[in-house]
Amino acid sequence: MSPTSETAHGGRRLVIVESPAKAKTIKGYLGPGYVVEASVGHIRDLPNGAAEVPEKYTGEVRRLGVDVEHDFQPIYVVNADKKAQVRKLKELLAESDELYLATDEDREGEAIAWHLQEVLKPKVPVHRMVFHEITKDAIRAAVANPRELNTRMVDAQETRRILDRLYGYEVSPVLWKKVMRGLSAGRVQSVATRLVVERERERIAFRSAEYWDLTGTFSTGRAGDASDPSSLVARLNAVDGRRVAQGRDFGPDGRLKSDQVLHLDEANARALAIALENASFSVRSVESKPYRRSPYAPFRTTTLQQEASRKLGFGAKSTMQVAQKLYENGFITYMRTDSTTLSDTAVSAARAQVTQLYGASYLPDKPRTYAGKVKNAQEAHEAIRPSGDRFRTPAETGLTGDQFKLYELIWKRTVASQMKDAVGNSVTVKIGGRSSDGRDAEFSASGKTITFHGFMKAYVEGADDPNAELDDRERRLPQVAEGDALSAEELSVDGHATKPPARYTEASLVKELEEREIGRPSTYASIIGTILDRGYVFKKGTALVPSFLSFAVVNLLETHFGRLVDYDFTAKMEDDLDRIAQGEAQAVPWLRRFYFGEGDDHSAGVASGAGNGDGDHLGGLKELVTDLGAIDAREISSFPVGDGIMLRVGRYGPYVERGEKEEEGHQRADVPEDLAPDELTVEYAEELLAKPSGDFELGADPETGHQIVAKDGRYGPYVTELLPDGTPKTGKNAVKPRTASLFKSMSLDTVTLADALKLMSLPRVVGTDAEGVEITAQNGRYGPYLKKGTDSRSLENEDQLFNITLEEALAIYAQPKQRGRAAAKPPLKELGTDPVSERPVVVKDGRFGPYVTDGETNATLRTDDSVETITPERGYELLAEKRAKAPAKKTAKKAVKKAPAKKAPAKKATTAKKAAAKTTTAKTAAKKTTAKKTAAKSSAASSASAKSDE
Repeated sequence: MSPTSETAHGGRRLVIVESPAKAKTIKGYLGPGYVVEASVGHIRDLPNGAAEVPEKYTGEVRRLGVDVEHDFQPIYVVNADKKAQVRKLKELLAESDELYLATDEDREGEAIAWHLQEVLKPKVPVHRMVFHEITKDAIRAAVANPRELNTRMVDAQETRRILDRLYGYEVSPVLWKKVMRGLSAGRVQSVATRLVVERERERIAFRSAEYWDLTGTFSTGRAGDASDPSSLVARLNAVDGRRVAQGRDFGPDGRLKSDQVLHLDEANARALAIALENASFSVRSVESKPYRRSPYAPFRTTTLQQEASRKLGFGAKSTMQVAQKLYENGFITYMRTDSTTLSDTAVSAARAQVTQLYGASYLPDKPRTYAGKVKNAQEAHEAIRPSGDRFRTPAETGLTGDQFKLYELIWKRTVASQMKDAVGNSVTVKIGGRSSDGRDAEFSASGKTITFHGFMKAYVEGADDPNAELDDRERRLPQVAEGDALSAEELSVDGHATKPPARYTEASLVKELEEREIGRPSTYASIIGTILDRGYVFKKGTALVPSFLSFAVVNLLETHFGRLVDYDFTAKMEDDLDRIAQGEAQAVPWLRRFYFGEGDDHSAGVASGAGNGDGDHLGGLKELVTDLGAIDAREISSFPVGDGIMLRVGRYGPYVERGEKEEEGHQRADVPEDLAPDELTVEYAEELLAKPSGDFELGADPETGHQIVAKDGRYGPYVTELLPDGTPKTGKNAVKPRTASLFKSMSLDTVTLADALKLMSLPRVVGTDAEGVEITAQNGRYGPYLKKGTDSRSLENEDQLFNITLEEALAIYAQPKQRGRAAAKPPLKELGTDPVSERPVVVKDGRFGPYVTDGETNATLRTDDSVETITPERGYELLAEKRAKAPAKKTAKKAVKKAPAKKAPAKKATTAKKAAAKTTTAKTAAKKTTAKKTAAKSSAASSASAKSDE
């Protein structure tokens, strides 16, 4: 019975979905008699601090929001920003005859439906309405076929939520006490951070090796064409039967893994090339094999994130945001899924389009099916595909921008998944010759031809390695046979250097987490977002670079909470949570073992280094976090650089130090926060230490007796007073030292005590206007200015700060305020058309320096960029980074700034030095400001550290 015919018998039905956009779409499909309203996400959750916990709860319950002594009973509160929406839902429910809970069909959606039922307390029939696409037929079918609430899914989600709360609220405070205020730990975010840190450690320990080989261009001596070239390029494979060493033969220490291969240096390679100049070459063997490539499975959450990163430059978070909009507006099926299965309807739609767009020759006889590869897949959704029983082509959707690009990607992948295999041939040709000194040299060339492209006509998967060949790349070799004579047209000597392991990108980190079975696909985007927001990781191009702060955090967790960041243990926890969801294990006993360490279940105990034998007792989380005396804060935040230099992570950021404070000759210098850890060499550290510390003693203030010093800070040189020991720095009676930036005409080595006192006298009260509003003269980051209430006016020069009169100030305020620039400045450089926005890109001069823009997106040039040298490709890359970056969250610790774009390895040290020279003087002051804000927000950070925080 259709919804419309049902309502003809009277009655009013309230349908609750999660988002307003979804509510609007569904309302159009249901028609009269149905009221569709959104919960706007979660309406209830664990409290965000003790202030939200009801008064009847005391002790640990108020801190954790979970009663660990009474079966880990969670304390749920309606979110403050959702109380008005809850009232609205209750009012609508009071006027309704039935309630349909239509939240997403996954664990989290099931939990939201349960919370809605618990809060609204409906007295009318309640139905659980589920669907995986928002089309008219799917929505009407969902109304006609409701089910009961799945309490096992709810229990599983609740257990995860409690586990993550206990983890975050118990471990995060340890980081506050031992590393820095406002940090957070999480069940999956900490492991993800460890992966990124370990990769950087490998890069730091890596030692490059140099190896050489030869490349030959060999000619058949006959005329050629596209199908049968006249020559081929082959690489030296072996000398006297001994294989020539390639990059894969060297270990990370720069040494050969085996002595069975021949390591050619430059001299030997050149000597061999000379000896082969007059050699006769012939084909020794031709090996041909059939080539066949099957289509890729339809998208699931993680593969969509990976491909969107490779092909569109989207971050995981951006991909999910765009996919959410496509889903809510009825263009694709549900985007959080572990499944690669297509419904019969979807298979029919895809096969119809294959025939229509590519022809019957591209359609296999039988529909293709794809087996799931994800262990304990959470839900039995379909794969991500275009919605409906007839797929709209991208051109038919009317979509634009990012939504069009992502829909097109999904559409192509889905259609291609139902097409025939690509087939062809792969060929390996080996060529031999003997040198003038009697050595036998063998060259090898590989080729591939595709005789039928099959699914590749529609879609070819991208690769994480930018140098990797894609599946549809052909390499045609001449048609040769064994014994054919070839002539060497050219022999070139090639030098190579092994490269350190590549840093993770968002795509490769998602892939790594999934392969290790850590976390769940639906959470990867938020996990990567969390480690970026916390400042544990920053982006350098598309690479994820760990900050020095993350080294300290991971060091502490590995040393004192080893099991909590152990990869196998974390994956085992995921299995246990799945067992609870499937009814094979009980939540409360598992949580008790994890938290209190009771019993001998190795899957739940967390004590570091314990549990190697059957029956061993494993300590619980609570036991670990109560004994913090063994954690040496200085030790876990210190890392040797070399030559007696240590890198330390301090309260105000990273710095290098030689010797102890009390020792003579002690040196210390700040390290740029956006410096990649593998770029901190001994030479660079020496250069930082050689720079003036910036602390110049100027003398004592005659009025206060306080010492006045000049320093080098994040925003440039400044002067400040040193307050006596014991002066309160926090709380109600806190005293802030007077501080002032140097004028542009001043420098650290020439500023005097008189200059400093004059600067610290600012802001100066110039007088008041006719209405009694005070006018002050102040020196700001962007120059001198007047301030009257909220109205600021720039001054022409710094001297006016001390000599401008009230009459002159009033005259300035009597003039209309200048809004913007008198005339737009012409662009500094034109770069071309952006491949993403398809708009012209130019370089302009802005308030904060030069930037690139396409008229919609602006991106400031990095430290190593310049107007003169920036290329169009670099401009497009900066814009892509800016688009992918979501608005920063206000967290207790600000995310580290993006680093400059990656340069060639050979220039690494030089790049780092230049970056430091330009940025070190702009660090210290803001670090202190950030730290003070961090301390002030520590209570809020406590809540943020564990909310939905894996």
